[in-house]
Amino acid sequence: MNKIWQKATDNDSLVDQFTVGQDRELDLSLARFDVLGSMAHITMLESVGLLTSSELRTLLKGLKEILIEIDNGHFTIDDGVEDVHSQVEGLLTERLGDVGKKIHSGRSRNDQVLVDLKLYFRHEIHEIVAGTELLFNQLIALADQHKEKLMPGYTHLQLAMPSSFGLWFGAYAESLIDDLEVMLAAWKVSNKNPLGSAAGYGSSFPLNRKMTTELLGFENLNYNVVYAQMGRGKTERILAQGMASIAQTLAKMSMDVTLFLNQHFSFISFPDHLTTGSSIMPHKKNPDVFELIRARCNQLSALPNNIQMVTQNLPSGYHRDLQQIKEMLFSAIGELKSCLKMMHYMLENITVKDNLLADDKFKYLFSVEEVNRLVLSGVPFREAYVQVGLAIENGEFNPERKVDHSHEGSIGNLCLPEIQNAFMQVKKGFGFEKVEEALVKLADGDR
Repeated sequence: MNKIWQKATDNDSLVDQFTVGQDRELDLSLARFDVLGSMAHITMLESVGLLTSSELRTLLKGLKEILIEIDNGHFTIDDGVEDVHSQVEGLLTERLGDVGKKIHSGRSRNDQVLVDLKLYFRHEIHEIVAGTELLFNQLIALADQHKEKLMPGYTHLQLAMPSSFGLWFGAYAESLIDDLEVMLAAWKVSNKNPLGSAAGYGSSFPLNRKMTTELLGFENLNYNVVYAQMGRGKTERILAQGMASIAQTLAKMSMDVTLFLNQHFSFISFPDHLTTGSSIMPHKKNPDVFELIRARCNQLSALPNNIQMVTQNLPSGYHRDLQQIKEMLFSAIGELKSCLKMMHYMLENITVKDNLLADDKFKYLFSVEEVNRLVLSGVPFREAYVQVGLAIENGEFNPERKVDHSHEGSIGNLCLPEIQNAFMQVKKGFGFEKVEEALVKLADGDR
């Protein structure tokens, strides 16, 4: 099967190997979306007179058969075939004859790649958001379950004020809301249709770009055909920023967990089968899962910059440099989904220690509570501060060890329903249902 761009001259095998890179392997992730993009494209071609109704029915039937093969795991890219686009077009031509060669009218591989990637990104964003929602709901449940259990709060890693496990779990839940706001920006950029921009300069065919936008469930289209091509790399960088934001939350929580598991803290624990041991120290229970989440998520935090370094000095138009971004981003998406899954799995098995602050080493956490108690009884704040400070210096500080916080977002008022509502409002902005409905109709609908 020849390359779809190949003419009379054979390409040098070394050049071929170098330029194709990992495209064949990576393109298997794009196969379903390549077929869906082609189904929308040929439906539009028939509407503007570039295919007959009979040709459209034949091509749609052939594409549906390939789609079934993809969904059943039977689709492969043959040796010597450059990419998924060549494989799909080649299969259609083999099975249907010359009508298969008409599928590419009015588009270039450039806009075909662009639309495949955007459809793929939308799918992966949906899965990342679903994984984030599972973790979010778990954190909310843990915050509610452990809201009465106090723990030390730290500044500069020094004992500061009383906190609670409700606050700790709830803080990471709310952090995920802001992370989703960043991911929502990536969704909005990904949810614009580049199909019809061809090689980046449009087409003399009377294409109906609004029709393919609707068929593929895009919210809008990339209007300017030059910008549609310029958007490659930029879309990936913005998606990487959304991924990095979630990753930073996971990395920070993993750091907390590794500290809190340390024997000098012993705030939390996990079953032995979820930790690892030492080859020479029988007592060890190492938090390897959280250390790997931390490391992998720290690597994800560098992804936006890595993409930026590939694209920042490229002029307008397509350049093969952009191929490198696929290799960076596709594996990173898998890493983030894996980290979300493992964080959720581990937290299903967390045990939280009771009565932590009964230990005398934590009594100074209540110094601010004592100052505030004096202020509420009428003592000026500066005088109350001095009184409590002198009591500490003289070894006479014996606090009540009570916490009475009632304002919004404090130990006694976690505002969990409000945080849940904020999450759902952000999630609603994605509009996943509209996209799924359009793609199901495109894949299954009779035309």
